[in-house]
Amino acid sequence: MLNQIKTAMTTNRDTLLQDALGVVSLVVMLVAALHLPGLI
Repeated sequence: MLNQIKTAMTTNRDTLLQDALGVVSLVVMLVAALHLPGLI
């Protein structure tokens, strides 16, 4: 499994930053959506 992760990281290095930013944006939207009912 670690070999697969290492291979994926080395072969897809150009899109790794975009994928990480996508994950961060999804987490931010999830946290914001969970806090919305408390604001109303």
